[in-house]
Amino acid sequence: MAILSQTEAQDILKKVLSYSTADECEATLNGSISGNVRSARNTISTAGTADNVSLGVQSRFGKRSGVATCNEFDEASLRRCVQRAEEIARLAPESPEYVPFLGPQKYLASPAAFAQRTADITPDYRAQQIGASMALCEARKLSSAAFFNDSAGFVAKRNTKGLEAYQRLTNLDFTITVRTADGQGSGYAIANYTDLAKFDAARLTRVAADKAASSVKAKALEPGKYTVILEPAAAVDLLSNMMRSMDARNADEGRSFLSKKGGGNRKGDKLFDERVTIYSDPTNAEVPDQTFAGDGRPQQKTTWIDKGVVKNLYTSQFWAQKAGIPDLPPPGGWIMEGGSQSTADLIKGTAKGILVTRLWYIRAVDPQTLLYTGLTRDGTFYIENGQIKFPVKNFRFNESPVIMLNNLEAVGKPVRLGGNLVPPLKIRDFTFTSLSDAV
Repeated sequence: MAILSQTEAQDILKKVLSYSTADECEATLNGSISGNVRSARNTISTAGTADNVSLGVQSRFGKRSGVATCNEFDEASLRRCVQRAEEIARLAPESPEYVPFLGPQKYLASPAAFAQRTADITPDYRAQQIGASMALCEARKLSSAAFFNDSAGFVAKRNTKGLEAYQRLTNLDFTITVRTADGQGSGYAIANYTDLAKFDAARLTRVAADKAASSVKAKALEPGKYTVILEPAAAVDLLSNMMRSMDARNADEGRSFLSKKGGGNRKGDKLFDERVTIYSDPTNAEVPDQTFAGDGRPQQKTTWIDKGVVKNLYTSQFWAQKAGIPDLPPPGGWIMEGGSQSTADLIKGTAKGILVTRLWYIRAVDPQTLLYTGLTRDGTFYIENGQIKFPVKNFRFNESPVIMLNNLEAVGKPVRLGGNLVPPLKIRDFTFTSLSDAV
């Protein structure tokens, strides 16, 4: 039952709303079919599938709100779900940030967000992909741990104000860590797609295997400030943390790197290198996304940073109305513009520097400067005269993506990771504070 058609989903939602006696009622259906395979030490350790549809009902009496959920869809169960939401609403205190439900909305079309080939993935396909990955590592006397997960689903929404929304989505994720037999070398690769047409577990495994084999006998370098090349898997976490911090309310109330002394926010200020442009577009063919937010607001193509200038901040409906600012929901994924150079090209243009495969155990140090700390992992290498010379021991870093994006040396060609388009970045004066014994 997990993938309902638009008609099937809306028929259930219409029935739900017909049972409501509240001033306002909104119902949301979420359904998905997902499957996964996990391996460790070149052996499949777990495999499974999940198939579920759930209904959420939010009922309101004035400014009082209640929510109930269920995953059974006979008439009696639907009635009970609506009744529970209404009972909770009558008992709830009034919300000081009440905003009425939205009325009818217009949503963009994003047909690329659903790929039938991904929806049709079978357990045999998962086993074949993981099998090819494990065989490659076994042949090279390397040990691997991988996770392959795919899903196909839908979300449908309807309320008593006339809002109606529906969309189908698919997703595929693969990660692999490869270690040498002595545990001294480690490599990593990650991929994320809507359509499995581009997916090849063996190709990704070779990347991780090569990193593992090349990272043994790592040498210790003194901590300090270095020119670094962050592969997309290393850049994505710091950039995602920054994008999650572009909230207007936090900025206006003084809790953000975008807060202005004396009040207000830094929208319109140039805070980054002029090569930094980041936007979101749910209709992008390479990283298609959901075209409406959880509260039903339409997702539009939005530029967040334009040539280093903060152009927009996202907000809740309540804060947009209170502050009199554009009502923009947070983006699902984001796209950072880049150039045409690959990571290998950036290495060739580097006299001295450090190549970082990925960052790990990232924690916030100071939210008002976006200072983070964490560790490098799974392949860190010294570069000299455009070539990788030798592996180096991992570092702990202390760095802010705001400072990082002001110290740009070069921006490479974006690749898809986690539903985003992320370029490799060459950064000067990246701060490493100490060594780490982690592999």
